[in-house]
Amino acid sequence: MSKQNESLAEHLGILKDRWDQALCNHDYQLAVVAAGVSRTYLFDDQSPVFRANPHLAQWLGSDACEGSALILETGREPRLLFYSPADYWHQPPDPPEELLGVLNIDVFDSIDAIQREVNVCTQHAGQVAYVGDPSSAQESLGEVNPPALINELHYLRAYKTEYELQCMRQASARAVSGHLAAASAFAGGASEFELQLAYLDASRQTEADLPYPNIIALNQHAGILHYQHYERAAPNPRHSFLIDAGARHRNYAADVTRTYGSDQAGAAQQTFNALVAAMDRQQQELVSKIRPGLSFLDLHEDMHHRLGAMLNAAGLIQCDGEQAFDAGITRAFLPHGLGHLLGLQTHDVGGHQVDPEGTTSEPPESYQALRLTREIEVDQVFTIEPGLYFIPQLLEELRASEAGQHVCWPEVEALQDFGGIRIEDNVAIRADGVENLTRDAFAQAPGAA
Repeated sequence: MSKQNESLAEHLGILKDRWDQALCNHDYQLAVVAAGVSRTYLFDDQSPVFRANPHLAQWLGSDACEGSALILETGREPRLLFYSPADYWHQPPDPPEELLGVLNIDVFDSIDAIQREVNVCTQHAGQVAYVGDPSSAQESLGEVNPPALINELHYLRAYKTEYELQCMRQASARAVSGHLAAASAFAGGASEFELQLAYLDASRQTEADLPYPNIIALNQHAGILHYQHYERAAPNPRHSFLIDAGARHRNYAADVTRTYGSDQAGAAQQTFNALVAAMDRQQQELVSKIRPGLSFLDLHEDMHHRLGAMLNAAGLIQCDGEQAFDAGITRAFLPHGLGHLLGLQTHDVGGHQVDPEGTTSEPPESYQALRLTREIEVDQVFTIEPGLYFIPQLLEELRASEAGQHVCWPEVEALQDFGGIRIEDNVAIRADGVENLTRDAFAQAPGAA
């Protein structure tokens, strides 16, 4: 057995143990994990790209399983009921080849046949849990997405297996290929649309493959946190380029952001470029501080202190960094959280959970956008993505507040056309330290210095 197959077998064994224990903990004898089915748009016969139930994708590593179901029964081997219809309109999926010797797989040519088999499996199984789309569940299949069971499964998703880490390394390498191509295209004067095409081509992805829609933002568009358009014409002048773009490998995501300043002349451009370099340094220093047992909230607040010092050093505020933090000034320049769990989903589940029972640690009112409040532990993977933005709405609110008197408004206004800065890496917490999946992928990319 190859090393990759060994890690896959180990991964599936861990999943089986997790599910067996979770089912036992909550008095279920069997779970039906349904992939789901695609839904058409309103008054249309077209549908969005199908994304499988992540609880099934964690086993299969693929979205090519629409209509399928996994039967998990305590004390028995998992059984995959795989849907592969006879179809000449679309190419039907094949069962996952790498799982043929690991899972019991039965192939069905109709969803009705799978439903009948599910009914047979559950008829005398005792207490049954259905994990999937509630609109597709039958009452006879048992409790739908029981919260106690889902809480435990979501909590455990934060702890990545070695196989999952291998997939995320592959996703990181793919994303970095796209980032390098996009950076080169920006230097050549490309538009947002052309930058998107360069990224997709180099990362060998279609838009349907992406874990989330790429953010390709030139100039002031970088100040829109989830900017969703791709302008066909390149702006003139070009000040900045923020690219938040990822990739997937076997459904596991990479989520990478970089920001570039242009070579335009002028004091504002020089200030912005210096801020990009400073943000990159601060981001790497934050990563170097990560340790198991550290609160992610503390790390998030550390970044706000650092941002206050950056604003002061750049001549954007008159007070010192600590005063800027205390007055809430930094929150106007950095309105999002420092990071989030990453895995099968870009914003992976369980970020606020502190135990398998579902107890949550909600973010404080001043940081409501923070998606991760858990204590940092070994085997977690999360993003570290500090930012600095010049968002007109937030700046106007700051200007109208008492704290606004500490801001050097002419200097800040000169940077509004630059939009903002974000630097984002994906880090894995290992027993012997922090593995930076993103920086490693950049260092290992062809042509890397």
